[in-house]
Amino acid sequence: MAAITISRQLGSLGSEVAQAVAARLGWRVIWRELINQAAREAGAGEMALATIDDLNLLGLRPRAEVRQAYLDAIARLMDEAASQGKVIILGRAGQVVLRERADTLHMRIIAPLTLRAERVAARQGISLQAAEAQVQASDRARRRYVQRFYHMDWDDSSLYDLIINTRRMAAEPAAELVCLALRHYGLGSKGEDALD
Repeated sequence: MAAITISRQLGSLGSEVAQAVAARLGWRVIWRELINQAAREAGAGEMALATIDDLNLLGLRPRAEVRQAYLDAIARLMDEAASQGKVIILGRAGQVVLRERADTLHMRIIAPLTLRAERVAARQGISLQAAEAQVQASDRARRRYVQRFYHMDWDDSSLYDLIINTRRMAAEPAAELVCLALRHYGLGSKGEDALD
C-alpha cells in the first residue's frame, strides 16, 4: 500500500493540493484527527496537545514525558496509517517520521513569501502586513518543530521526493504532478491511475 506525506508552507496551497490528490485517488487525508488521537494516547486532552509545538510560543512547557508520549503516538499512528495505505498525511514531520518507508512518497509544497501572504490575506480578510507576519511565524514554528523534536532541518530538500512551487500553479495541476510522481515511483496501482 502507498502513502504520501505533504509538508507545506502556510499559503502555498498545500492543503488544497492534498485534498485534490485525495479526490483524484479516492484516498483520505489525515491531519487534525492524528494530532487529537496522539494527544488522547499521551494522556492529555485533545486541546492540550493539539498544538504542542505552539505551546512553546506561549511560554508553556508540557512535561517531557507527556511530550515524548505524544511524539511516540504520532509516529505510531502515522506508521499504522501508512501501512493501511491510500492516505495523505499532512504535516507533523511525516517526511521525517516515515522517511524509511519505501512505500511512502514525501512531498513539499512551497511558494514565494509575498504570494503566500497575499493568499492568506485574501482568505482571511486581513491586511497584507498581518498576513506576512502570520506566514513568517508559521514558517518559524514548523521549522522549530522539526528541529526540536526530530533534529532535522525542515528546509532540507533531501527529505522530499518532490518539491512543488505553486507560484505559477494552482492546486489541481500540482495534484496532477503528485499523481505522476506516485506512478513514477511505482506506488500507485492501476486502479488509482488518476490521469486515465
